[in-house]
Amino acid sequence: MARLPILLLGSTGSIGTQALDLVRAHPDRYDVVGLSAYRSWEALLDQVNEWKVPFVALEDPAAAAALAERLPPGCTLFQGPEANQELVAATRFEVALHGIVGATGLEASVGVLQKGKRLALANKESLVLAGQPLLELARRHGGEIVPVDSEHSAIHQCLRGESVERIRKVWLTASGGPFRGADPAQLEAVTPAMALRHPTWEMGPRITVGSATLMNKALEIIELHHLFDLPAESIGVAVHPQSIVHSMVEFVDGSVIAQMGPPDMRLPIHFALHAPDRAPAPQLRGFDFESFSQLTFEAPDPETFPALGLGFDCVRAGGTSGAVLNAADEVAVQAFLDEILPFQAMADLWKAALEARPQESEDVAGALRADRWARTFTQARIGERFPSPA
Repeated sequence: MARLPILLLGSTGSIGTQALDLVRAHPDRYDVVGLSAYRSWEALLDQVNEWKVPFVALEDPAAAAALAERLPPGCTLFQGPEANQELVAATRFEVALHGIVGATGLEASVGVLQKGKRLALANKESLVLAGQPLLELARRHGGEIVPVDSEHSAIHQCLRGESVERIRKVWLTASGGPFRGADPAQLEAVTPAMALRHPTWEMGPRITVGSATLMNKALEIIELHHLFDLPAESIGVAVHPQSIVHSMVEFVDGSVIAQMGPPDMRLPIHFALHAPDRAPAPQLRGFDFESFSQLTFEAPDPETFPALGLGFDCVRAGGTSGAVLNAADEVAVQAFLDEILPFQAMADLWKAALEARPQESEDVAGALRADRWARTFTQARIGERFPSPA
């Protein structure tokens, strides 16, 4: 059986390294044909040497210069801000696993779908910014989007063989993050170190902070809306601290179907690589009595975590509201991690950006303009409210 040619975008991050764990366990199934990273050139070089890939991309110029001197013969390096798009265009693959974090991943998603290939998408920002244009690209070119977010992978699996017309409600589950049960006063003294201590998942800093604010869930609400064409009224959020039930679909007859499994991103990655088939993966755990012994659910607290409401607002508003919310959050999270911005101040910036957003065309170009506007707006607001010491 021929090996599946896969391209890994963001190969040195959490999604990319876990995907390579799967490849390492089943080298007869996969052919890694391209890798990319932002600046982690040493880790990327180790991957290039292990997998003997013909193409590699690195965005950061200084890191690319260091890598270029050490690449083995026959490996082509793309570098700079267009590196991922050039990598996608040059590489012959069937599945692109997209694990880049942030809005910068949108144009690579466009490139994959324009080639009519499968986009195994962990970069939720692509759909948050430009969900409808990406789905139209997939239809036009014969590509497909298979979600890798554990929640959306769960819903995708629950809906196999079902019609969206039979849905009463889709329930996104959320761990609740490290501050589940806290009140607003308790969050005033939150530090980056505290926000980065996630109770169940190991993720990058932006997504981990998003779990602490529940902004990650707000973006998933927007992503869910685009993927399955669901109105805000058909989407619910349930806090589930054990992270065993990855999401649920409630049907019109009252039946509820859930997809379950240990909190391990290799499970949805593996599914996305093989869908609609299910390939054996004995190294991935399924049911065990200890992990599944107690499953609890509770309603989220929208007052303590206002991000959730903003996600629903964006679904109702449409247009480029998702692009604006995502960009405002990316800038705010970085300022929080840099200890410029208090944890609780992020919510005011998200709301201000949405209230001030200009009208833009509802296409990829319009989404990118809205993204740039929101970054400038949010950075200016941070500078006004929290000026750097002279």
